[in-house]
Amino acid sequence: MSGARDTLAALIARLAEADLAYHRDDQPIMDDATYDALKREADALRAADPALAASLDQVGAPASGAFAKIRHRQPMLSLDNVFDDVEFAAFCAKIRRFLNLGPAPLGFVAEPKIDGLSISLTYENRRFVRGATRGDGSEGEDVTDNLRTLADLPLVLPDDAPEMIEIRGEVYMTKADFLALNQGQARQFANPRNAAAGSLRQLDVAITASRKLSLFAYARGAASAPVAATHAEYLATLRRWGFAVNPLARPVSEAEAAGFQQSIGERRAGLDYDIDGVVYKIDDLALQDRLGFVGRAPRWAVAWKFPAERAISVLRAITIQVGRTGALTPRATLDPVNVGGVLVQHATLHNEDEIIRKDFRLGDTVELQRAGDVIPQVIRVLPEHRPDDAVPYAFPDHCPVCHALAIRPAGEVIRRCTGGLTCAAQVVERLIHFCARGAFDIEGMGEKTVREFHARGWLAGAPDIFRLPARAEAIAALEGWGETSAAKLAAAIEARRTVPLARFIFALGIRRIGEANARLLARHYTSYANWRAQMQAAGEIGSDARLELGSISGIGPSIAEELAGFFAEPHNRALLDDLVAPLTILDEAATAASGALAGKTIVFTGTLQQLARPEAKARAEALGAKVTESVSKKTDYVVVGEDAGSKATKAAALGVTILTEAAFRELAGL
Repeated sequence: MSGARDTLAALIARLAEADLAYHRDDQPIMDDATYDALKREADALRAADPALAASLDQVGAPASGAFAKIRHRQPMLSLDNVFDDVEFAAFCAKIRRFLNLGPAPLGFVAEPKIDGLSISLTYENRRFVRGATRGDGSEGEDVTDNLRTLADLPLVLPDDAPEMIEIRGEVYMTKADFLALNQGQARQFANPRNAAAGSLRQLDVAITASRKLSLFAYARGAASAPVAATHAEYLATLRRWGFAVNPLARPVSEAEAAGFQQSIGERRAGLDYDIDGVVYKIDDLALQDRLGFVGRAPRWAVAWKFPAERAISVLRAITIQVGRTGALTPRATLDPVNVGGVLVQHATLHNEDEIIRKDFRLGDTVELQRAGDVIPQVIRVLPEHRPDDAVPYAFPDHCPVCHALAIRPAGEVIRRCTGGLTCAAQVVERLIHFCARGAFDIEGMGEKTVREFHARGWLAGAPDIFRLPARAEAIAALEGWGETSAAKLAAAIEARRTVPLARFIFALGIRRIGEANARLLARHYTSYANWRAQMQAAGEIGSDARLELGSISGIGPSIAEELAGFFAEPHNRALLDDLVAPLTILDEAATAASGALAGKTIVFTGTLQQLARPEAKARAEALGAKVTESVSKKTDYVVVGEDAGSKATKAAALGVTILTEAAFRELAGL
């Protein structure tokens, strides 16, 4: 299973790159089918190990420097996907378990999923004052003036609207308007989505005004007063206020969803706008609020995607890529094939076992799903077209970069280079990870730049990144740079000398520490000094620090072992000393929630009656509490349900406050 975690790390990096290209640069490097396939693979790996849950939930990309930035009052979330009625049924079952609803049927509102650019519209005193793109989900680009040119956008709301309200929607271009635009363009847009995104994000507002953009409103953000009790009522209110709402959106029961999905799929080609699925949202807004979100996706909504298109190609070569943890990942080169207007030439082959299971051989004809120009999803080999001289692929047992032995530990699916930091590939990949979004997010320090600076000897490790501003003159002299670009890079690096603790932990690239686990650690230990001290102390098996680390909900023994191992290495501690010296690492406590549960450590035990255990934990964490799995002298509260066992007994022995479910609900303000 640990090998699967390294495969997940490669998927995280690829999906992050795709998010950056799609949401910030409006230049997708893969189509939706490819993105969905990669995310499905990642989700399957996470499902196999609960400790990795939510570690891949990413939204959007950092806002570019072309527009001012706006922070959303409420995050603009992404959506999880399902692809058939079985997966939709599993999604519904998960909701019932979380809310402890039993077999009760669920009511949804179904809305076609528009392929456009997500935006957030802010009204104050019922007047449109700000509009922003999704960006990274927390912060987007200020496109207020551009949005004012849209005929579908009401600039003033009626008197019954709240004093302040955020309304979310999608800016898109109809197929007819897209064709008309391309007829007059020397540079052709690839599809209506790119055309809409590029048109809205013009620095010259007159260009945006000259292009016909449309808007569908479909979601709520923050508001100073409630607008409706159900999502269907909310959409009706938006219509009454003058917003365009998709006319195909309607309430459906859980049992009606599959039929609605089929109906929309049959009408898809005839619609005047592109859609790639249907979004199903719980209709009851009170239930939406209870469900909340996990990672960066709501628990109360899902996108049911249409089946991906498929094509046939030929496997010509298999190359091996080396990741930051030494994982050897095979990559296929295919005969270029056009699938739905997108050129496909490369595909991940995942790992050694996958090659054996699907029996990939050079010269094989393979079937693949509709994909972008980088990584498609290979479905199967067509053995009837196999060349007579095709032989099974022999996976290498040495690193192709540093030539060190590549070993595959017992029980793992990933073969790993043993070269460590002497392997140039691993060093470079760690540096790329350090600079990426989710980590230090240093604009201008992309893969190409990192590789170039490493090759020149300027980057041997992460601390060297913060020495680059001193090389501004040398950087400016490089081909393709210049003084302005070098100055922008130096400014971007300087701006990241202050970093939140969670980002810092994630940036270190410790194996099995994704963004979600980094957030868990930051919330639990609150400061860098405390985290480091406790991690070093956790190196002693059986110590209080090791037991505390292993008791954090979501941090299992394997992750604890990786953390302890990282801090046991003298060269890692030396690197941290060098890295931390010029940085300000923000305490997590500075942004913790306030209230009776803020900063408290809570353990749940036994069967709760009104709140299912997952909802109770989510509520506690949302209110700033730390949820752990074992009781210790540092535990503040133990919440006991029916059939509470040894945890309740231990809490009593230690004098820890024991709460009934009703007492917890009262304390949490439920």
